[in-house]
Amino acid sequence: MSKNLDVRNSSIKKYHSFLRFRRNFTRYSIGKFKSYQIVIFWLKSILTRSQFLIFSGILVGGTAGIAGVVLKSLVHYIHYVITDKVHFQDQVFFYLVFPFLGIVLTTIVVKYLFSGQDKKGIPVILYEIAQNASKVSPVKMYSQIAQSAITVGLGGSAGLESPIAVTGAAIGSNFAQTYKLGYKERTLLLAAGATAGIAAAFNAPIAGVMFAIEILLTGVVFSDFIPLVVAAVCGSLISRILLKEEVLFLFRSRGAFDYHNLPYYLLLGLICGLYARYFLLITQYVEVFFHSIKMSRVNKAMLGGAILSILCVLYPPLFGEGYDTIKSFTNGDIQKVINNSFFRYISDREWVVILFVGVICLLKAFATSITIQSGGNGGNFAPSLFAGGSLGYVFAMVCMTVGLPDVPMTNLILAGMAGVMSGVLYAPLTAIFLIAESSSGYDLFIPLMIVTVISFLMAKWFSPISPEMETLVKQGKVFTREHDKNLLSLLHTSDLVDQQSEFIIDSASIRDLKETFKSGQRNLIAVLNNNSIISGTIALDDVKPVLFGNNEELSSDIGAFIKPLTCTALESDSVVDLARKFDESGLWHLPVIDNAGKFIGFVSKSKVLDQYRKLLQEHSG
Repeated sequence: MSKNLDVRNSSIKKYHSFLRFRRNFTRYSIGKFKSYQIVIFWLKSILTRSQFLIFSGILVGGTAGIAGVVLKSLVHYIHYVITDKVHFQDQVFFYLVFPFLGIVLTTIVVKYLFSGQDKKGIPVILYEIAQNASKVSPVKMYSQIAQSAITVGLGGSAGLESPIAVTGAAIGSNFAQTYKLGYKERTLLLAAGATAGIAAAFNAPIAGVMFAIEILLTGVVFSDFIPLVVAAVCGSLISRILLKEEVLFLFRSRGAFDYHNLPYYLLLGLICGLYARYFLLITQYVEVFFHSIKMSRVNKAMLGGAILSILCVLYPPLFGEGYDTIKSFTNGDIQKVINNSFFRYISDREWVVILFVGVICLLKAFATSITIQSGGNGGNFAPSLFAGGSLGYVFAMVCMTVGLPDVPMTNLILAGMAGVMSGVLYAPLTAIFLIAESSSGYDLFIPLMIVTVISFLMAKWFSPISPEMETLVKQGKVFTREHDKNLLSLLHTSDLVDQQSEFIIDSASIRDLKETFKSGQRNLIAVLNNNSIISGTIALDDVKPVLFGNNEELSSDIGAFIKPLTCTALESDSVVDLARKFDESGLWHLPVIDNAGKFIGFVSKSKVLDQYRKLLQEHSG
């Protein structure tokens, strides 16, 4: 009997699922959807929320992984032609011309093909999560690939991982928008797309998940992480299947961890922390410089491209991402790197190698900042890894030169990569798992943890917030770990203003005031002058005896009843500022004015609290 009931209940559920799919789908024009989209809509109607999110994670992760593979393959092929197929004399010409062309062409493409929309990097994703309900423009599904391929492919000294992450985030967000998913699901799939992109770029699924949790989902409360894992696995598998090993971020040569070498890692952690601060300061200075000079976009690109080209001619390892150079370091093939530069004409001595790599390490911060700030597209992932590997190599060489015993050179290079990345990106977990997965060096967890944590703590000591995010954090435009402030940042003062707010002219009579209160529905009205500037307020409770008593002087003016302003809110104020003004003033209603001082309306504490309560219900769990 119970078996028949179960079968009957199952049939009823399927029937209701079909009816729900038909009802939801017919809201939209069937002609606007392709056949595969209709199938996905149908699957959404019959699968549970968790099942559909896992299915979505597979699709988003696979698509983002393919996008990452396409970009990495394209750039790798261009670099292979330039660095492996021509002689050094020809390479010098390429180094002089291609980086310049890369930045200038990227700027032209952005200006004329993408309408000047040049926002780039991880802050873009964080901004969309916090301020745009995780809705990323569809253009970013391909614009970042096109721009970064031109920039880095032609020699820009930046990384592809940030553009890949933005592309993956756009893919996840637009998938969620297409299939009418809510904010939490949209944010989760946005993070899943970025996760898959990072996993595909490094063939490191765990690092991809750590990146999403540590950077993208900071301050976002989530219980569903399986789609992130699924997306990361899909991205990594596609990368492993489609990309050749020389394209992947893999390091085979390394040594085992020896606890006797602990002092090396402690000292390297301190050096990485100092270098990470140097890298970030140079980035800020270069950004300020390019923003301050009065030049057109194209002229800035030409200036930046010219400087970068000169740097690449003098120090060819600054050309492109630089991963091949780091692999040469770990493989002990430094002579190959030196022979590809003007240092080939200097006698081969240890101090020459230290000087060469040390200068490259210092100049990498300039080269990357110039590439990005002058008009190119790229990120700090690869540059921080390159600089960290170079720093680790120089540190190991110095230790060996002064005669210290048992210097673990390869391990110091790998630990240096993790250390600088941790300090630059404020992402120690991502750095640890990225290097561990890329080198199959899980037995190196202890030294990786030591170096990354020291570097991260030093970075936090210098600046509690990543300088890259500092401006957006101060403006309340990205999430932090303070969940309450994150929810408040989703509210905007202009949206909370009472559109039915009432006002009266300061020259009006008491009779006019009485008519305003009688015909209106508000107990508080604003008093404005002839220029719509608010001069005070009048509360109904304060004038009831006059308006509704036996007073016959209703023709006199209202000046005696105007309460002077003690606090106003600007339309551009954040809701955090608004809450502070409510607390400081003790008022329940605040008049809101625009930048010209003109009255817009009142905002009430009740409205803020009510909207906050709704957001709390939506975003919790």
